Amino acid sequence: MRDLKFSKSTAIYFLLIFTPIAVFLEFLHVGYIISFVITAIALIPLSKLIGDATEHLSTHYGSTLGSLINVTFGNAAEIIIAIVAINAGLLELVKASITGSILGNIMLIFGLSMIAGGLRQKEQLFNKENAGLQSSLIFLALIGLAIPTILSTAMIGGTGIENQSKIQLLSDSVAILLLFVYIVGIVFTFFTHKHLFVMPHSNSSDQHKGHDHGHWSKRKSFLMLGVSMIGVIAVSEILVGSVEETSREFGFGEMFVGAIIVGIVGNAAEHSSAIVLARKGKMDLSIGISAGSGTQIALFVVPILVLVGMVLGQPFTLEFTIYELVTLFLAAIIMNLIAIDGKTNWFEGVMLTSVYIIIAIGFFFIG
Repeated sequence: MRDLKFSKSTAIYFLLIFTPIAVFLEFLHVGYIISFVITAIALIPLSKLIGDATEHLSTHYGSTLGSLINVTFGNAAEIIIAIVAINAGLLELVKASITGSILGNIMLIFGLSMIAGGLRQKEQLFNKENAGLQSSLIFLALIGLAIPTILSTAMIGGTGIENQSKIQLLSDSVAILLLFVYIVGIVFTFFTHKHLFVMPHSNSSDQHKGHDHGHWSKRKSFLMLGVSMIGVIAVSEILVGSVEETSREFGFGEMFVGAIIVGIVGNAAEHSSAIVLARKGKMDLSIGISAGSGTQIALFVVPILVLVGMVLGQPFTLEFTIYELVTLFLAAIIMNLIAIDGKTNWFEGVMLTSVYIIIAIGFFFIG
């Protein structure tokens, strides 16, 4: 990484030193709290490296496909952490992290992106078709997540094992359908109706301005992705191993740790990329990453985790708490109301961010 130019955005790479430190401390069996803090810090530059590598890939593959690549690999940390947690039997923590990831992307990161862009321009325009599609897909996914929970609440009679089997079967079916919708959505976006997602407010020459000099090659970008993902796997093992004891020590509930702490740390790649792109005036790319990431977690990551649970012998259902579902629906509604007109400003970002903070406080008190 010798040709990574020093700047405010790359200074975060100095935190990569925490990755070998985290592994070394794990062998020394230091306290859980120290391990948790060190690994959480280590995940930030690793996720940033994933985000930067995928942003450079977008200069080779174009903005729309670049957003998909960024979102896909940006969620790699989230998927890895979740798989490790499922294998450890921390199913409720994983569900909370899913909720937190969706909320964090469509509210916190979307909101901070609006603020970052709005501080430089009074008003930013973006593609309404893309934002509308993301909003619709999120609502569809949330309906899929809600049905197993509603069924569980409405069930009367039957043994616990029988009811749980029904919920598991429903969860498996919903997961397959959500995955199908995600795949069909890619076909819709990139093939049959790709003309709807042309970004009219961004100039391609402007988007690549500054990247022509010093942008990474495809080979280097994929190499950085591979290295950072290996680092995320190693660090995630340590993080998950220390999360229970740490939350107990600080008095944090499992839902708060999963939804807020793990949700933010696991998506640091999208956090940095979306905000930086909005600051540069690339609001379409920023929304593609922030809202697109929330959509992809619901339609792609969740079904994958359900299938992974089957393989690992840890049945993973889509039975969430009422608080999680209500906050997700409210977040999707306010995102749709703000994004429906195809333009945004910093005050709308403040509103979204404030709602996220209110929900986060609720998670703290609920446990």
